[in-house]
Amino acid sequence: MPDSTNRDKGLLIVYTGDGKGKTTAALGMVIRAIGYGWKVCIIQFIKGSWKYGELDGIKRLSPNVELNVMGEGFVGIIDDNKSFEEHRNAAKKALETSIEKMLSGLYELVILDELNVAVNLGLITQDELEELILRKPERLHLVITGRNARKWLIENADLVTEMKEIKHPFRKGILAQKGIDF
Repeated sequence: MPDSTNRDKGLLIVYTGDGKGKTTAALGMVIRAIGYGWKVCIIQFIKGSWKYGELDGIKRLSPNVELNVMGEGFVGIIDDNKSFEEHRNAAKKALETSIEKMLSGLYELVILDELNVAVNLGLITQDELEELILRKPERLHLVITGRNARKWLIENADLVTEMKEIKHPFRKGILAQKGIDF
């Protein structure tokens, strides 16, 4: 039976898996949170060089939502001409910013978008991930997105949702759609 005395406990929430919708689920939480007047901080670890709709959409939620696009773009795909070291440096800076924002006391919800991918690519170490989680303030809600969430993170999270691809238009040759995929 749930204990109503722990209603103010900040949750650690993970959206992972190979299916689409991890960032979208986190952004849905943003809408809910600002409905209660919460302050939200989003830090993006990987995305950075491409134009996508949520950038302008999130600006419209200001001043309740702060977006920090800190990645140097998708690592090792399509038009990536940055060195691994440049990507690693950007991820380390995003990690430092994440800790700073978490500890600031300014936000009720912090979203670390694609942090799992940064860990999986070796831009952030498992130890750094664990240290970040252990420093989370008790009342802060922390959401981490990205495929390939580490076992340790899954075991320590309060809520884990795995997005599983059943069917995808790309398999029929349909490219990503503006307003739907980016």
